[in-house]
Order: sequence, then structure tokens, then C-alpha cells
Amino acid sequence: MADIGFHFDTTYTGLPEAFFTRVGPVSVPAPEMVLFNGPLAEQLGLDASQSSQAALAAIFAGNQLPDGADPLAMAYAGHQFGHFTMLGDGRAVLLGEHLAPDGSRHDIQLKGSGRTPYSRGGDGRAVLGPMLREYIISEALHGLGIPSTRSLAVVKTGERVAREAPLPGAILTRVAGSHIRVGTFEYAAAKRDPALLQALLDYTAERHYPSWQDAHDNKAVAVLTQAMDRQADLIVHWLRVGFIHGVMNTDNMTLSGESIDFGPCAFMDAYDPATVFSSIDQQGRYAYGNQPWIAQWNLARLAECLLPLMASDVDAAVAIAEPLLKGFPALYHGKWLAMMRAKLGLFGEQADDEQLVTDLLEWMHANQADFTNTFRELSQENRPDGERYQQDDFSAWYTRWQARLAQNSKPLKSSLCLMRNSNPAVIPRNHKVEEALAAAEGGDVTRVEDLLRALENPYKETGRDAAYRSPPAAGERVHQTFCGT
Repeated sequence: MADIGFHFDTTYTGLPEAFFTRVGPVSVPAPEMVLFNGPLAEQLGLDASQSSQAALAAIFAGNQLPDGADPLAMAYAGHQFGHFTMLGDGRAVLLGEHLAPDGSRHDIQLKGSGRTPYSRGGDGRAVLGPMLREYIISEALHGLGIPSTRSLAVVKTGERVAREAPLPGAILTRVAGSHIRVGTFEYAAAKRDPALLQALLDYTAERHYPSWQDAHDNKAVAVLTQAMDRQADLIVHWLRVGFIHGVMNTDNMTLSGESIDFGPCAFMDAYDPATVFSSIDQQGRYAYGNQPWIAQWNLARLAECLLPLMASDVDAAVAIAEPLLKGFPALYHGKWLAMMRAKLGLFGEQADDEQLVTDLLEWMHANQADFTNTFRELSQENRPDGERYQQDDFSAWYTRWQARLAQNSKPLKSSLCLMRNSNPAVIPRNHKVEEALAAAEGGDVTRVEDLLRALENPYKETGRDAAYRSPPAAGERVHQTFCGT
């Protein structure tokens, strides 16, 4: 068996066994490497250079367990579209926690690796298209500077998986700071065992907030406060690049602050805060503009779980938690406005900054202006070309913006640099993602590889990525995305 340097030191198994079941991946008949993330492997201290493709495929399909692996499926719960459900890893297995050379700890999980005790009647498998989508989107978010789980490999299994039609099976290797979710705390709270909840709180605080828990006399408050801050940062990042997660259930909100699970996610083309792509989000619950408030709703569910650990008296605990949650809109709004100032190259704070921002967004919405390209075009030294930019209302806004830039404490060159570092030139546009996935499902993975190369340095404009910067033509628009299993 190939030894590529995994160094497992799994601490999750120190939690009570109610939180997991030890179960291994189910072997597949003909594993075949599709994608391997060399730069991420190097960052993790892994070396696959001496291993054959067949040997690597055996590892990342779960047919051969690396030394030290202690595979398990995690139990958790979640509010899915507002409805509470007991869940768990129904098609994923955690191989263990790998320690990288810099001492950082990373969950290594196989997604699509077969049935577990939490499969709830499912087959435990995944298909190629959705696994490639997760690889593309997670690596795109990383390239955009957004906290995210990562993708180390995709392997075809040699099986056909029954969905709406027989589709090629695949397994994704996901790398995460951890897989602890708001839903993990909901699971513990639903068990009505204070010892379970305390053990999870202690573990989470030690793993993700070690310095903060030492500085705070109430560990539950420390965890909630830090979770709020990280989620506010994450949502602001998503809004900065026009990202719509699509399924912001509580089981898809991590305590590490990483983006996770990329089923019906998509990037917005024309700016519209009501944009929804997910085929199952019929009411627009998880629309682009709703994401901050859904984050607050999810955090309220976390707070409810933590109440017994905040104070022995329920009323006293509520009196602690309620002001924290009510402070989330202001916390988020401050971070959002700072982000929008950066997108417009504004240094310092002026009273009219927010009005300047909202007026531009309203103009973009009314004119169906492309979100990514509008901000990128504003990042150039001269006024953007194009018919819509000649409109009187844009001209009036542009004059106000130029006057505001003149109030900056730094020169125009610094403003343009700030804008170019805040506004990507390239995002994984939906029509390009779908085009690449269709080709891969037909046996040609080169379009996926080309797209990934274009997404490596999304803030740089090159001739190579020009094809990925254009909005979709009318016949190319993707109106719906699907969870995909």
C-alpha cells in the first residue's frame, strides 16, 4: 500500500460514543483517479510523487486505509429549511484528523464512501458531477480568500449509481478544520444529557477557540460570541463575491467558520438580492440577500442549545444570550459596510458612504448589471465604457464617487489596488461550471482542469482566463441548480 505521509491524531473519538459510530468505507470495484490537489497535498505535508495512480485511487476510494486511520461516521442533527431532523453522516466517513507539518489539524473525510448507520435508507454513494462541483466551488472559495473546506481528491468508483438515471459513482476527499456543526450541538441538546453537551462544548472550545476560552469566564458565551463573529465574517465574504450557498441549514454551519457542503450553490451574475438558484428553495429562504439573517437564525439555534451551560437558571441564561444575538445585525452591518468600502476603494469613514453603496447597488439591480464585472470595471483607472455607464443616473453617482475618492487619506493608486484585491476578475460562473461538469460526466475532465486553473488567481486578469470572465449569453443562463447526491 502507498504511504503518502498521513499523520493521524484523531481526538474526536475522545468524545462520548453517542457522537459517532466507528464504521469503515465500503470498498468499490474499480477506483480511478480523476483529480488530485497537488498544492493542497503539499500544504498538508503529503507526498504522492512515489505512488502510482492505482495506489492513490485505492486510498482515496477507501479500499486501502492509511496507517493510523480510525474511520467513523459522525452523528448530528439540523434544521433543514426550518424543520428539525436527526441526521448524521449517511454517506461519509471521517478517516481521522491529520496533523500538517505546521501543526494545524485537518479532518480527512471520504464523501460518497458507502452506507453508515445514519444513511436513513440511502445508498451511501455519491455521483461524479456533484463531487466535481464541490471540488470546483470549494477550491474557488479558497482562491478568493474565503474560509472553506477544501478538496483533496476525486475518485471514480467504477460503479453506476441509481439516481434519475444511472450515473458514474465518485468519492470526494474533503479536508476541513473540523466537521463540528451547529447541528452537532442540536444533536447533543436533543439527547437531553447535560454531560454530552458539556463534553462537546469543552471539545469545541479547545479545538477552535483555545485562546478565547482562556480569556472568558463563561465558556458557552465564549463559543457563541466567536461563532457569531466568524459567521458574520463568512457571510460578508460570500456577499462580497456574489456567492449563494443555497442550503444554509444548521447542519451546514460549522463552528470553525468554514464554508461547507456545495450542492445547489451558485454565483450571482446580474445583481439581485432575491437571487435563488436552488431547485428546492421554493420560498427563497436562502436567497443571496437573506443569508445574513439566516445566519442569525442558525446562531439562535446554537444559543438555545447552549443555554443550560450559560447559567443554571433558564431566565438568567436567556438574559445573557438574548443581547448577544440582538447584537448580530450591528456586528454584521459593520463588517458589511467595511467590505463595501473596500470594493469601492474607500479609506476611512464618511457619513454618506452607505448611501453611496446602496445607490450603486440599486442602479445595478435596476439595470441588471453583472455583479462581478461592474465592480471589476470600476477598479480600472478610467471611467468604464459601455452604454449603461453613459446613463445620467450612473454619471451622477460616478461624480459623487470620484468626489469621495478625493477625500481618501491615500492616493488613487492605493484605492485601485484595494479594489482589485477585493473584486475578483474570475468567479466560477454557473454556465462554465455546468459546461465543465457535463464534459466530465462524458469522460472529458480537461474542462474542469481548465476552469480550476482559471480560478487559482481570481484577482489577476490574464489572457488565459478571458473566456471565464464573460456573463452568460441568454441561451447559456443557468436558472436552477440541484443538490445532487
